[in-house]
Amino acid sequence: MKKLLLIPMLMLCLTLKAQDKIEITGEDYQNTGVEMADLMRSNGKIYVLVGIIGIVLGGILVYLIQTDRKITRLEQQYKELS
Repeated sequence: MKKLLLIPMLMLCLTLKAQDKIEITGEDYQNTGVEMADLMRSNGKIYVLVGIIGIVLGGILVYLIQTDRKITRLEQQYKELS
């Protein structure tokens, strides 16, 4: 069943394009700023964005540390029982 679905999906992927090619002009090389970032910086929202990203990454880091400690504790208990 998987092989029957795999072949048509591969054929479909070969015919589709992810995006059209856009020609690069000289103006693209002269662009020195990012409009969205400049707008957010001028409104003071860039700091909110940086803060949220920091909080999310900090939460992930805390979660990983707690999980590592739990796994270490379980490994030690397993070694003691073995």
